Amino acid sequence: MNWFEPVSAYCERGGPDFWAEPANALSNAAFLLAAAAAARRASVADPPDRTCLGLAALIAVVGVGSFLFHTLAVYWAMLADVVPIALFIYAYLALALSRFLRLAPVRVAAATGGFALLGFALTPLLDGLTGLDVARLTNGSVDYLPALLALFGVAWAAARRPEERFVGTGRRLAGIGLLFLISLAARTGDRAACALLPTGTHPLWHVLNAVVLYALVATAIRHRETAG
Repeated sequence: MNWFEPVSAYCERGGPDFWAEPANALSNAAFLLAAAAAARRASVADPPDRTCLGLAALIAVVGVGSFLFHTLAVYWAMLADVVPIALFIYAYLALALSRFLRLAPVRVAAATGGFALLGFALTPLLDGLTGLDVARLTNGSVDYLPALLALFGVAWAAARRPEERFVGTGRRLAGIGLLFLISLAARTGDRAACALLPTGTHPLWHVLNAVVLYALVATAIRHRETAG
């Protein structure tokens, strides 16, 4: 494995220079703003929501890792980008299963582990079923399909509970899921948009996804607060 192997994955990159992707790099500031807003929201809760403070810190790490990838564009920087995102997804799913669906810790751990296995197996499975390179066709966005499905699944399950606060949480999660779907479309269409938009649409993915991550944390805090 060559940790310094160049990676050119996005429309905007036209060469190996540090600032070859200025829009992609600078749009990561949205994650830092989202992290700051989420941390403030969690810290002013009564009592402060330490779990969500940890999620806010992960959002900041996501922004830093993505900045490194869109400037250095080498293999290790790609891992610095994708690993924090995966950690946020797993951590938030575990929180959602516990806080929104009230599952026991053993069931939360089992469901989160099963979700992780699905994430690793999905792309090879789809490749085998379709005979296509699904990751290439979707510009890598297929990796986020399990997260999208989980978000809508938890939204549906929460909205089915009789208590009004769970119904409200389910509706908010569904709305966030729709926004996430739009942001995924921007990520997927990045290369296709090159002919019309030199920067591509990946910066829009950063901005919209930062809003999604903040909204997820805010929803978790709000749900805990409405417990009374």
